[in-house]
Parts: sequence; structure tokens; C-alpha cells
Amino acid sequence: MDLQDQLKNLFPDHAHKEDTNAEQSDDIWMQDDPIICKYEKRKGKPITILEGYTGATSDFKALSKEIKTSLSVGGSFKDDKIIIQGDYRDKIMQILKRKGFKVKRVGG
Repeated sequence: MDLQDQLKNLFPDHAHKEDTNAEQSDDIWMQDDPIICKYEKRKGKPITILEGYTGATSDFKALSKEIKTSLSVGGSFKDDKIIIQGDYRDKIMQILKRKGFKVKRVGG
């Protein structure tokens, strides 16, 4: 008896959900204008800023969370900008291009 069978015996009413991240990523609105990915230093620390998304704020927040978890870094969402701690421009641009976004690199 494997773990899945044991869990089914313990929780017979539980409905298993499939991958919810794939469903959320498909619902994000795609735009024609590129998302601007720029590099800055604040208080001597490098940060990557993403701005220029014209869709819903909730979609941009979901995209922010997905980027932060995939890179395992900290960051925040303020004033319609995603702020990621560290210089991850190349990796972020690859993630966004795989999702179908146009990305423009700005700065340094």
C-alpha cells in the first residue's frame, strides 16, 4: 500500500486537485507592448524591476509570485511594479518569454 492509498483511506471525501499553477498561468492577460526589465541599485544592493504591464493588477501579482517562487528570491509588488531582490534580468526574461510575453531589457 503506497502513500496515495493510505491518504485515500484516511480522507475518503478529499478531492485531489491537479496542478493549479498551470491553470493560473494560462489566465494571465498577454499584452502587445513589452514588459520593461531594468536593473538598479538601491542602498548599495542590486534589484531588478519589472514594469509596463497593462493588464489586471491581480494578474501582475500572480506573475510576481510565480517569478519569486521559481527563482527562490525575495521581492515585492508596489505601484504596479515588481521588485525582485538581486540581478536576475536574464532568468526573468527567459521565464517571461516562455510564457509568451515580450520583454525589453533596460539599463546596465
